[in-house]
Amino acid sequence: MAMLRVLAVDDEVPALSELAYLLRQDARVEHVTTASDGGAALQDMVQMIASGDRLDGVFLDVRMPGLDGIDLARLIGGFPSPPRLVFVSAHDCAVQAFELEAVDYLLKPVRPERLAEAVRRLWAAVAPSPGEEATDIIPVDLAGRTKFLGRQEVCYAEAHGDYVRLHTADSAYLVRMSLAALERRWGGSGFIRAHRSTLVNVRHVSELRFDAGRVVLQVGAKVLPVSRRHTRQVREQLVRQFRTGPLAAADDR
Repeated sequence: MAMLRVLAVDDEVPALSELAYLLRQDARVEHVTTASDGGAALQDMVQMIASGDRLDGVFLDVRMPGLDGIDLARLIGGFPSPPRLVFVSAHDCAVQAFELEAVDYLLKPVRPERLAEAVRRLWAAVAPSPGEEATDIIPVDLAGRTKFLGRQEVCYAEAHGDYVRLHTADSAYLVRMSLAALERRWGGSGFIRAHRSTLVNVRHVSELRFDAGRVVLQVGAKVLPVSRRHTRQVREQLVRQFRTGPLAAADDR
């Protein structure tokens, strides 16, 4: 693929200069544009779109006067083909970054090796190599600290009002977002809706079977019901995913 073209946005001149310098040192980055506030960044992006220039990613400070990074990110999300986001902040914004579907977020002062990892994630998100899927890192707040989960660690997710509870093999974590939003984000990455309140990672499904007249999924030690509305879609997708073994046999019943 072509090298990355990115925009760096920060109202602090030294921080912006350092970020732009480090980005330009990365062999995967072809071009770096800078903006010193959210309004200027938005104007630059509109001009790029109008002139047909490609913009792959925006490295975005969160707290800026006027149009701050969060508001700008929401505006960017409304673009026809929005660039991917990487938040850069002196404050913990992991949960907001996840809600706004950011590729990554960096804490200031930015370390070169951590920025290189963010560029790698941006590169993978823009154009994954054949057979490679970009890893979605999920930040979860835990009593003043942030834990990072890889998307494929999640076995299934359950709706809990305005939150989603993410279940891994040995724990569960609350994230503030809707199950519908999570499905839009992960639907193309092996997650399927089994019930109006459940989203399941097919990689963790070991069995599909009938139990007391209803279809259920075995996900680790947990048995999850499949609603009648979603049964056909779940069966078809699982059989496509697993051509042999108990899932295919269940489909033949």
